[in-house]
Amino acid sequence: MHAARTGVSIVLAASALLSAGVAFADPSQTFKTQKVTVKVETVATGLEHPWAVAVLPDGAYLVTERPGRLRLVRDGKISPALAGLPKVYARGQGGLLDIELDPKFGSNRTLYFTASVAGDGGSGTAVFRAKLSSDEKQLTDVTRIFAMNKLSSGNIQYGSRIAIARDGSLFVSLGDRGEQDRAQDFQDDAGSIIHIGADGSIPADNPFKDGKRALPEIWSKGHRNPQGITFDRETNRLYTSEHGAKGGDEINTPEAGKNYGWPVISYGTNYDGTKIGIGTAKKGMEQPLFYWDPSIAPGGIAVYRGKMFPEWDGNFLVSALKFQLLSRLDRDGSGKITERERMFEDKFGRMRDIVVAPDGALLITTDENNGALLRVSRAAG
Repeated sequence: MHAARTGVSIVLAASALLSAGVAFADPSQTFKTQKVTVKVETVATGLEHPWAVAVLPDGAYLVTERPGRLRLVRDGKISPALAGLPKVYARGQGGLLDIELDPKFGSNRTLYFTASVAGDGGSGTAVFRAKLSSDEKQLTDVTRIFAMNKLSSGNIQYGSRIAIARDGSLFVSLGDRGEQDRAQDFQDDAGSIIHIGADGSIPADNPFKDGKRALPEIWSKGHRNPQGITFDRETNRLYTSEHGAKGGDEINTPEAGKNYGWPVISYGTNYDGTKIGIGTAKKGMEQPLFYWDPSIAPGGIAVYRGKMFPEWDGNFLVSALKFQLLSRLDRDGSGKITERERMFEDKFGRMRDIVVAPDGALLITTDENNGALLRVSRAAG
């Protein structure tokens, strides 16, 4: 009789959990998309606001957690936090952010990461170079190679992503820090894409390298909060995904010396519904390649050039926080970008990073208290 009561209690408890909306993790799920059926595997869970993922040569993963920890994920197991990281400013949207491996990582063990850091006047975005120790337990030779020239109060809109060019130099996206007029101040790093050497030096092809008209590290200005940046490895074009205000999230292609308009022009509005700037266009300011209205709150961006999904060759893949989805976009015959489908909507939580792995699979981090690393591959059959 006691055993029977226990069994009934377990059933009732399980029913109560399901009624309360508690989901039980499924390590693998299959989804039919417009062109291909995909499998989504949960590689790891229990990550605290994982922001970025990088793939090591042997297939293991390095994952940043926004509170300031770097983890190694191998065979589904999460390592203790790696030692050697600098102190980061982990408040609001700030903390440990992007990570990218040096193109010669296999021989030099070098990587780069971004973080918000504190100092006199507040906080801002910084870029670091480091090496992963051979035992994979710590970072060594940690060097800060860049920091925003003006720190400020507030804990929002830091950017920030890294895209590494073919010559090994770094393009880094920086948000306007919630102070929109800074995006039009060419003596302020906020609201810009910067271009620096691997040691923080100024590359010879920078448009303002003499520092007379703008800070020498600035590549382009007029960006609000670009949280995705990537190169198309086939065309070598640079692309960003950027948060608008209320509406007006954008895809841009930052070019040397150009102004992308924020906050003078925008397809969004202020959160109180009032107009931003002068409207949607102004001479001397660039138009977005594509914009979302309503906003999807884009995270990372990738241009797909992998072998696993030839159906998506050249497509843009943009992760989204607000609508908890992966957006797939492509170009029509005239070159116009069109959103083709939205995948995984509301299935896995806020999608932050999107990376194409060497084998062509997609890697996605979910920005949650109990965040996950997901792997999207082609379903069998």
